[in-house]
Amino acid sequence: MITTELLSSLRLKKIYGTLPNDITSIQHDSRKVENNALFVCIRGYTADGHDFHSDAIKNGAKLILAEEKLHIDYDKAALVVVHDTCKAMALLANKFFDYPSLQMFLFGVTGTNGKTTVTNLIKALLQKDNQKTALSSSIGLELEGEIIPSNNTTSDCLTNQQLIRKSVNQNTSNMVMEVSSHGLSQGRLWGVDFDIVTFTNLSQDHLDYHKTMDQYGYVKGLLFSQLGNDLTKEKYVVLNVDDPWSDIYSSLTPVEVITYSIVNQSHFQAKAIQYYQDKTQFTLHSPEGTFDVELKLLGEFNVYNALAAIASLFAKGMSVAYLTTIIKDLHPIHGRMEKLDLHAPITMYLDYAHTPDAIEKSIASVLPFKQNRLIFVVGTGGDRDRSKRPLMAEKASIADYVILTVNDPRFEEPHAILLDMEKGMLHDNYILLSDRKEAITHAITMSEPGDILVFAGKGQEQTQIIKNKKHPHSDVKIAEAELLLKYN
Repeated sequence: MITTELLSSLRLKKIYGTLPNDITSIQHDSRKVENNALFVCIRGYTADGHDFHSDAIKNGAKLILAEEKLHIDYDKAALVVVHDTCKAMALLANKFFDYPSLQMFLFGVTGTNGKTTVTNLIKALLQKDNQKTALSSSIGLELEGEIIPSNNTTSDCLTNQQLIRKSVNQNTSNMVMEVSSHGLSQGRLWGVDFDIVTFTNLSQDHLDYHKTMDQYGYVKGLLFSQLGNDLTKEKYVVLNVDDPWSDIYSSLTPVEVITYSIVNQSHFQAKAIQYYQDKTQFTLHSPEGTFDVELKLLGEFNVYNALAAIASLFAKGMSVAYLTTIIKDLHPIHGRMEKLDLHAPITMYLDYAHTPDAIEKSIASVLPFKQNRLIFVVGTGGDRDRSKRPLMAEKASIADYVILTVNDPRFEEPHAILLDMEKGMLHDNYILLSDRKEAITHAITMSEPGDILVFAGKGQEQTQIIKNKKHPHSDVKIAEAELLLKYN
């Protein structure tokens, strides 16, 4: 792109040196810089991009965007100084990639729990309707069977524009995005033009970062307020009115609000819910009439997730009757209250539950089917919200036997994590095992026919973070290996 045309997006800037005629790429990682690139210096939490401008120039950068005047040889690269490089990068990336989010239909889903399930349901239902759909989630971008990995649930604003452009170039009609509170507070969604945004629920999580529930809740609200005031565009907000934060989010947006619920009156309300070990049934009351719905998903929280997906696609214009017909064929999302078919006299579930609210709902979904004992493996991560740890153990205490463990210790001493959790236990039938593999092995070893086992905390994740490195880890593979030893 012609450099002067690209920089026209920035009204306030100081230019030093001679601008290159054109820019062929934008990068904020000096290691990815190639010839004729624009390198953006971003001040991060662990590193400052300003410290790597020389490396970027060595790798071929011809233009540096920074927040201060750097010592640069202007014969090698020009310098543009702005007040905020993060915002500048969002503006430049949008222009460079030709505003790709305006060229496809975008769904955004936020909330403490349920984001992954709702986004996957929306994607699966669209694909059932033969609509080409990309999914941006915690594992990266899923497009036509290809997965482009991501380090965060919500990518940075430059990566988002790159991924959306890639999807547009492959003639993708829709993209569904998980939207995290970190992503919203750090401006990673700047420049993404959503059409429908959906709220699942809000409960305690990430207070190590947001400090208070009010701050956490209001950061989530940025997604709804950032839809903008241009009412010439058809945009919709989908809210769970059984969660009190929905009233606040409704007041933050000028666009039409579509609601869903189980308890309170709403546009999409589930009634007469029946729970089974392998399915869920309910009656759906909707703007298009009343329908019988059957899901292969388990538990009350998945009723909410299904309602969120159906309401979101209704907003897009799809028929409720059609949606309730095709949703019954969808299988559970891997690692989200997933019943493991491992042929043993015990029943096992894999779940991602890692907040107090999610743990409570996870247990509630299997408790009605308990014949013998409920054994619950619950873990949390190191260097994260410590205040939720005892609350997680308190909720897990509903189970007959609890195994407290660690998901990703990172740099924290594992046993210290367990001691924080232990403070919340309400009975003495528990054990502390910091090694997650040992925790799963112990659960299966001590199990008896008729027991229900739930492995909560990591879902289908394939790695464990120890210090700053990822090591192979799979709850399912560990369970499979231990079952072979126990029953063969």
